[in-house]
Amino acid sequence: MAVLNIRVDDQVRDELKDMADAEGVTVSEYVRDLLTAALVPGYESKEDHGDLPAPETMRIADRQVLSLLHRILARVLPEDNDDVDGDAGYQLGRARVIEAGYTGEYWREVAGFSPELSKRDCGRVLDILDMFRIITFSIRRLEKDGTTVDEELKYKLEFRGFDGNDGLENHMAHYVEFLMSDGRWAELHEQWSSNDEGNSHSLMLHTYMRMVAEHRRIKASRDRGFHREDYLLSLDELEQIAVARVHPSRRG
Repeated sequence: MAVLNIRVDDQVRDELKDMADAEGVTVSEYVRDLLTAALVPGYESKEDHGDLPAPETMRIADRQVLSLLHRILARVLPEDNDDVDGDAGYQLGRARVIEAGYTGEYWREVAGFSPELSKRDCGRVLDILDMFRIITFSIRRLEKDGTTVDEELKYKLEFRGFDGNDGLENHMAHYVEFLMSDGRWAELHEQWSSNDEGNSHSLMLHTYMRMVAEHRRIKASRDRGFHREDYLLSLDELEQIAVARVHPSRRG
């Protein structure tokens, strides 16, 4: 066993000896146990604690508010309640955890919470949806006017959702689900559903943003019109956006 020599103040040594005596061990054994506890991982719960890390501590004011809310909820829940709020006993148990300060159980207060999707990323999702809506309406108009739109081109310009295995893209996919849940972006529902409910199974964000950038360039090159169909894209413009899917370094 290796030997580790440590210099400490006399007061620290005396306090360590008192602690070791209280435990019935030598100072060396006591310090070794402290070092082992600091270096060797202890028990980690295997439960799913949600995406946000549990708070290591809470202000007393926050604990008081949370405890009060749990106790209020315990009083107003129906006796036969069986949803995520649990029953009165469950809520009172949550209150007791907060009141007793059991920090190892604080994860229950944030279980199911996700990190915030930034305003920038929310905006990117809306830009992507808006682009695909315009693409969809443009294809419909072209076909209605008798212009043939190649199936391969339509496939390239289809909204495929986001990668469910990537943290950011998965969060974006859930945001799209939320936006669509009240009937918005109805013209994209079919594309969303046909692509495994919006799971692209591959990273798509950078591809979409290249397409959005090309769409913006197209809009910037036009004179601003006032007719409701002035935003629709021509076949050539659709092809430009389709080309933008591929990274410039990989284009032939």
